[in-house]
Amino acid sequence: MTDIKTIFIDLGHGVDYALDGLGFAEDDGLETAVILSLFTDRRANADDAIPDGSKDRRGWWGDSFADVKGDLIGSRLWLLSREKQLASVLVRAQQYAEESLKWLVDDSVAESAVVVASNPRSGILALGVSITRSGHPVKQYRFEQFWSA
Repeated sequence: MTDIKTIFIDLGHGVDYALDGLGFAEDDGLETAVILSLFTDRRANADDAIPDGSKDRRGWWGDSFADVKGDLIGSRLWLLSREKQLASVLVRAQQYAEESLKWLVDDSVAESAVVVASNPRSGILALGVSITRSGHPVKQYRFEQFWSA
């Protein structure tokens, strides 16, 4: 199975589709799945503090019609947009990222999805992602975003 290759543009500029000549580049879908899982806004839980103080819990409208009740797309990483660079916030970033990738294991796409969150330099949140699949080499991805706080 192939997908349109989605690429992450470093340092908070978002995602885009990769081109191959006049058409879209293709991949096996794993990197695209990881990027969309991490960088699509999952609906905030009822007890999550919304960064801008509004009542907007975001999320994808399609989650209301999920095949599996309670199945949610994306991550809650957006909730960290105004947090300080603290060790406790890195723990939450790792938890939110692993939560967003959990479906890969639940749906038997991967055997494991491990995330390490770090601050490689001031103002940057980095996520190192390792995906283990049966019969495939471990895939590793690294994403960095501006931390606006």
